[in-house]
Amino acid sequence: MSGKYWVPAIERTNSVMHLIAKEPGKYKLIDLSKSLDINKSTMFSMLNTLEMLGWVVKEEGDTYTLGPTLGSLSTAYFSQFNILQSFYTEAEQSVKKINEKIQLGVLHGTNVVYLAKKESDSRVRLVTEPGMQFPAHATAIGKIQFVQYTYQQLKDLYPDYNLHVLTPNTLKNIDELWEQLKAAKEVGFIYEEQEGAEGFCCVSAPIFNYEGKLIAGVSFAMLENSWKIKKEEATEEIIELAKRLSRLAGCEDYEKVLSL
Repeated sequence: MSGKYWVPAIERTNSVMHLIAKEPGKYKLIDLSKSLDINKSTMFSMLNTLEMLGWVVKEEGDTYTLGPTLGSLSTAYFSQFNILQSFYTEAEQSVKKINEKIQLGVLHGTNVVYLAKKESDSRVRLVTEPGMQFPAHATAIGKIQFVQYTYQQLKDLYPDYNLHVLTPNTLKNIDELWEQLKAAKEVGFIYEEQEGAEGFCCVSAPIFNYEGKLIAGVSFAMLENSWKIKKEEATEEIIELAKRLSRLAGCEDYEKVLSL
C-alpha cells in the first residue's frame, strides 16, 4: 500500500502495543517513551486513550499490561480462523513457485491424518490423499510434528521400540527417529526420502497457533528426480508457508516458539 495513506499515529500505537505485549508489566510511561523515542506528552495521551478503550491496563507500580479489549478481539479473530481455508489460499502461491504438490496434515496418535492437498501440474498420484491416515514416522509431515515430544513420550507412543518398516529407507526404531527430530528442531524442517513410498521424497515444516502449540504440518511431496533439482528451493518455500499459516493462526514469533 502507498505511504501516502500511512497513519503515523497508528504506527506508533502499534509499536507501543507490541512492546507491552512482549514484556507485560515491565514498562512505565517513561520507559515506553525512551524505548520508542516518543515524547512523554504524546505517550501520556496515547496510554490514557488506550487505557480508556481497554487496550491496556495500568498496574500497581504504574507499569502497563494488555487490556481486556484485546481478549475479546482475539476470541473473535480465532473464531473466524479456518486452517483449511488458509491453507488453500496460502499454498497456492507456494505451488506456483515450486510446481509440486503440497499437503496439510495433523497427528493422530502414531498416524498422520491428511486434511488437504494443493495440486500442481504434475499428474503423479501420491500414496496419500486427504482423509487418509499413514504411519507418521514414515512421513515428513508426521515426523515434523513429533518435534514437540520428549524421548520418553516417543517411547510411550512406541512401546515396542521398533517402527513399522515400509521401504528400505524407513526409520527402524525410535532412536533413529529421535536423532532426526533433534536435528529438525534446530533447523525448523525435516526430510523424508523414500521412507513411506519408494520414489517419493518430502520436506515438511510445522504450524503453530497463538498459544505456541504445534497444530499441524505442511509438506512438499515429489518424485525423486524432481527432488534432486528442487530440494533446496522447496525447503525454503515450505518454511515460509508454515510461517505464513502460523501467523494467520496467531503465532507472532515463529522462531522463538520453534526453539522452545
